[in-house]
Amino acid sequence: MIVDAKKDVHQKAEALKLISAATSIHAAKGKKIVEVDRKKSDTTDEEILKVVLGPTGNLRAPTLVMGKKMIVGFNDEMYAGLFG
Repeated sequence: MIVDAKKDVHQKAEALKLISAATSIHAAKGKKIVEVDRKKSDTTDEEILKVVLGPTGNLRAPTLVMGKKMIVGFNDEMYAGLFG
């Protein structure tokens, strides 16, 4: 499924649904990369929201959901590790 983030904006409630369904979250914000294994980590939803939501409160783009894996933001190094 492909969603145009400009037409279909996801805010905090929708982001929480995606976070809850994910077992691993990979997020890039600038040069910072955050990886969370939800089964092993005690990272809270609020801490994850700080990374996956942009300054307007919307889910940052690009966001990919692949099975139980959620990937947010773009970083060459992160993508190479995940897809390379």
